Amino acid sequence: MPLSRLNPEQLSAATAPFGHNLIIASAGTGKTSTIVARIAHLLQNGVKPEEILLLTFTNKAANEMIERVARFFDNETVKRIESGTFHAISYKLLKKIGKKIILKQPKELKVLLKAIHAKRRFDHIDAGVRAYQYSYLYDIFSLYQNSEVELSFSEWLKKNDSEHSAYFDIYEDIMEEFKEEKRAFGYVDFNDLLTLLRDELAKDEGAIFFKEILIDEYQDTNTLQGSLIKAFKCSSIFCVGDYDQSIYAFNGANIKIIGTFKERYADANIFTLDKNYRSSQMILSLANRVIEKNPRLYPKELKVTRSGEFETPKLLEYSELFEQYQAISDKISHSPSAPHEIAVIFRNNSSADGIEASLRELGIKCKRKGSSSFFDSREVKAILDMMSLFVNPKDMMAFIHIFEYAKGVGAAFSKELFDALLLIGEGDIKKAFFEPKDVENPFKKRVKNSQLGLFDDIHEVGSVGRFYSLGFDENFLANPILKNSKINEEGARFIYGFYRFLKECRGVKLPSSLVEHAVNSSVFEEITNILSKKRGTLKDGNVDKKLVDEARERIKRKACLLKDLSKNYKDIYGFLNALTLGSGEMSEGEGINLLSIHASKGLEFKEVYIVDLMDGRFPNRKLMSMGGSLEEERRLFYVATTRAKDRLFLSFARYDRVKKIDYVPSQFLDEAGFKAV
Repeated sequence: MPLSRLNPEQLSAATAPFGHNLIIASAGTGKTSTIVARIAHLLQNGVKPEEILLLTFTNKAANEMIERVARFFDNETVKRIESGTFHAISYKLLKKIGKKIILKQPKELKVLLKAIHAKRRFDHIDAGVRAYQYSYLYDIFSLYQNSEVELSFSEWLKKNDSEHSAYFDIYEDIMEEFKEEKRAFGYVDFNDLLTLLRDELAKDEGAIFFKEILIDEYQDTNTLQGSLIKAFKCSSIFCVGDYDQSIYAFNGANIKIIGTFKERYADANIFTLDKNYRSSQMILSLANRVIEKNPRLYPKELKVTRSGEFETPKLLEYSELFEQYQAISDKISHSPSAPHEIAVIFRNNSSADGIEASLRELGIKCKRKGSSSFFDSREVKAILDMMSLFVNPKDMMAFIHIFEYAKGVGAAFSKELFDALLLIGEGDIKKAFFEPKDVENPFKKRVKNSQLGLFDDIHEVGSVGRFYSLGFDENFLANPILKNSKINEEGARFIYGFYRFLKECRGVKLPSSLVEHAVNSSVFEEITNILSKKRGTLKDGNVDKKLVDEARERIKRKACLLKDLSKNYKDIYGFLNALTLGSGEMSEGEGINLLSIHASKGLEFKEVYIVDLMDGRFPNRKLMSMGGSLEEERRLFYVATTRAKDRLFLSFARYDRVKKIDYVPSQFLDEAGFKAV
């Protein structure tokens, strides 16, 4: 049985008396085994399976625990245990007591909120800031629901966002109407599931009863979830978590819930699992030296159970940022560990771009989790599409991907433009730009078909004279496609920019030169402007100039990484084929694990690299200034380091040649015992 496999501390926790039990389960101490053993203990001592509730933060975690219980009990017994996420359980229990629920996704409910929001006027208020757009208002209200159970929405806003005080009453009124509309139609979102169940439990009708509730990852519980747990008429709770791994404050997690457990429950029993089965003594000592700088909510001292010879954690120092990524990739290429046993863990997505590109350069597969692939970013795809069109003028999808950025052109007209160029270029769009066949109107009319909703699309011929003042050369002005009246000045400038790109690249043989021409073109400049503005636009509709500049800097960095990659290829076709064939493998399948710290939680690897340990990047000073804290950054470092079993490498660079800034080592390196000067 599960209990026979436990160490004394795990056994003591798993067999705790009914009551309020908190188990501090640090990294690698066997919390899952303890929860499974607790469920077995309850079943062996007469608790009916339907009287047990297991709450987890992912369905995967719940399924894994229940599957392990099923190894010792029959399926009929195990199936009667209620288990799942807070939302899944709330939905199931509400349905069980006869509540009619129409669960809607946020994007669907935002349509309803948009209609309500549109009826309000904000322009009569001179507040100096724009009012929240409906989408942002939905998100901020969701954060309020997760974070607050006593204050009204406007009172909470007053506490957290004084700049918008002139609009608070309007926001409150909008959300009240929104709640009424949802109630009228029976719509609920994920937060509503929890509040509805909490309200039903408050009625004390006894329809929902559990003898014990088990809660996994208790340190990640938010205020709303905490209030739901409290509402259950249950005399015994079994909470498992680790305050040193509380890293979801940005998502509403409230560390005070685990921190005040003993204060809230006078009869509380606190158990500590102190035997680590994952990491070597030296890795664990390093992690502990850093995390001990944080306030100790509960006393604990981890003990290592693994014996044998292990490598000392190493500090890797580099002169330049990209040199760091290349050197680590090279080190990984010579590692004795299997690829799936290696993880590169990062605090910032830009760090992963450099590693992913460098691994790809060496032909090493990798999979990325916690951020999008470098090769999937729109700016990288745009550069590769421009290069692809240069070598393959018949690549229609590449053409559409580029020209949908052109103002007044878009995706639909891009296809028509491409077909027109094929016509006047006799199957070659390069020829269409430099030796076009003279056609009065190269744009085909659509065939009328009322059943399909299609009608004649008349392409009027316009005067090319409207573009004479734009500085285009005569050869381009003679092109028949400019006669289409749909093409405005901005669209014409974009097309001309692509014409100039093709013209300037005549005779180019090296991939690095072609990348440089693409990046320096007016086409890519326009794409950069569009993407950086979009990424710098807040949910309330305002454009944050600082965010725009940062987005532009990240795009510039990715372009530099792509250029560095291309330097190792002498043939443009070879470079494009290597990336096209390999980029799809970067985020799936086998290979080196590239993980954000949040995505790495709960996982373990034989060999771990934590990159970019420079002040500003890790700890991330920007996020700290936006409501984060040094304590949370330190917990992130603790989570990252305790993923390692045998080998741990911490790395930093002293200079960024793209941003042209110097870095100083992270304070966490000093706290870990490294003297990086």
